[in-house]
Amino acid sequence: MTEHEIDTIGEDKSLLLVDDDEPFLRRLARAMEKRGFEVETAESVAGGKAIATARPPAYAVVDLRLEDGNGLDVVETLREKRPDARIIVLTGYGAIATAVAAVKMGASDYLSKPADANDITAALLATADELPPPPENPMSADRVRWEHIQRVYELCDRNVSETARRLNMHRRTLQRILAKRSPK
Repeated sequence: MTEHEIDTIGEDKSLLLVDDDEPFLRRLARAMEKRGFEVETAESVAGGKAIATARPPAYAVVDLRLEDGNGLDVVETLREKRPDARIIVLTGYGAIATAVAAVKMGASDYLSKPADANDITAALLATADELPPPPENPMSADRVRWEHIQRVYELCDRNVSETARRLNMHRRTLQRILAKRSPK
């Protein structure tokens, strides 16, 4: 971490991390503290909203899928309490559509899991007119196709026949794709 990078964090170094994966949350909190942030963590929507309300941070990294609900609720609370906060949303499998919704709700950017501390720091510190550098390991074309199919499937309320019709593919072909694990 260079002195220049610490300077770009700004005067308010408060960072809220919300994720229900406790080992990941601890590792990320340590890594972000080493980069100069003052970190608070929460493992639930309720905990994230409580911190966002009591002490709205300048920065936040929020997982979308939490055990007690949707991370978008934390994004919404934070946006109300601190409109200038830089919020990064972490998405897991099949959640690109939700990530787009998160950006529309006020998140600054989104990253697919697994994201490391360097990716998260770059996204948090990117200015509005400057894009963060491209990821080291972008999604493969197969993964992008799979994400698109998942998105349409979710938008069709998990109706296989309707999804197959909209994607112009055979229903059994779609069922085979949905039964497989996501490609890397």
